[in-house]
Amino acid sequence: MDIEVTAAEPSAVGADLIAAGVGARAAQLGAPQRAIADADPVAIVYTAAAPLAVVALEPDVEGLRTGAARAVRACRGGGTVAWALEASLPLPVEEQVRALAEGAVLGSYDARRWRSGEQPRGVQRFVICGCGDDVTPVANRAALVARWTNAARELVDAPPNVVSPAGLTERAAAFPRLRAETIDPAAAGLGALAAVGASSPAQPLLLVLRHEPPGAPAAPRLALVGKAVTFDSGGYFLKPQTDIIRQKADMAGGAAVVAALGAIAELELPLSVTGVVPACENMLSGTAMRPTDVVRTAAGLTVEVTNPDAEGRLILADALWYARRDGATHLVDLATLTGALRAGMGDVYGGVFSTDELWRDAVVEAGNASGDLAWPWPLHPRYRPLLDSTVADLRNTAGKSFGFPIVAATFLQQFAGEGPWAHVDMLGPALLDEDRGDAFGRGATGYGVRMLIELAARLSAEARA
Repeated sequence: MDIEVTAAEPSAVGADLIAAGVGARAAQLGAPQRAIADADPVAIVYTAAAPLAVVALEPDVEGLRTGAARAVRACRGGGTVAWALEASLPLPVEEQVRALAEGAVLGSYDARRWRSGEQPRGVQRFVICGCGDDVTPVANRAALVARWTNAARELVDAPPNVVSPAGLTERAAAFPRLRAETIDPAAAGLGALAAVGASSPAQPLLLVLRHEPPGAPAAPRLALVGKAVTFDSGGYFLKPQTDIIRQKADMAGGAAVVAALGAIAELELPLSVTGVVPACENMLSGTAMRPTDVVRTAAGLTVEVTNPDAEGRLILADALWYARRDGATHLVDLATLTGALRAGMGDVYGGVFSTDELWRDAVVEAGNASGDLAWPWPLHPRYRPLLDSTVADLRNTAGKSFGFPIVAATFLQQFAGEGPWAHVDMLGPALLDEDRGDAFGRGATGYGVRMLIELAARLSAEARA
């Protein structure tokens, strides 16, 4: 989809659909009061110029983002959508343009690519009317971010027989401007990743993506670590039917990392950023981990596997160790890690954990500023004894009926090394079972992509200051 800005009236751009939010601008374009009142969420009015979509929205960034997505989805048959900017909204024009451009691209996403036959025709142009060329860079950047968010959504929505560990790494390695490396975990001494991946005939892999622009400072060096279990059966703790059908999305953290790296490279941020993505399947087989097995991690610590369905923290342990050994000064990991986080916060917020409050708050603020809503969660040394094992250095679960997300974060903390590190548990917002009434609809959201891009941009700006 092409995003354009113009000072012209919507009727002058050859639109197949003109759209405006509920309010004075819709009335100026010919919407009767009844249509404005009936917009729930969209009312269509047929005018001489083109059909007019009156879109219900809140007068804020999220409302505009959602409104643009609704307008794009309302334009059946594709073509051009012209959005009439509302000057009376209590938002600067730049913020309106950013939200509208992002929402239009997010709204254009269609997960139905696996149907047979010709794919439905989507909207080709989204024109924001009523603003000057000076905001073109704002629109272009917002569209870029949304496009890479859609790339992550496509990876998550794809079937696990297509986006396997090898399928994920092949797609990510083809992203332009990045240097890619694929590592055999067994050969590299990544014992936890190798142990989880041994359950499947699909070879486990560690994908490393590097954005190393000329002239980037030696520090900071940001590493983004993403869990990519491309299908999680739960192993010998087999998941129930109601949960197992969602498990192609257990690689959403890895998808967010590879898409964020693609965007960071395209934006040419002057910052060294590495993506580290442990990719595997967690299957039920004769070679799967057994409860009470002990695995040796890359860090040298041994872990008693008290729950084979708590495999994500095992593969992240090796990936965190690798990222820190590789020279990262700042770490963030993203993972669809605990169902308890989703139970506690629903499908709207991700939870952020860190012992470094400044870094935790930086991640939270980047998420909230970008639209990937985040909330700080606590860590405390008293959780650490819950992971004591009678036979190994650690066990991968506490064996208690409480504190699951915090215990998981505490486990990861043991492998994060020295320096700022934050863990983002994103199980709730990664894959939506139903439409929340925002720009995404049902399915994958690409949660984390916008957060990571914003975080990298802010860290880069701080380094240059």
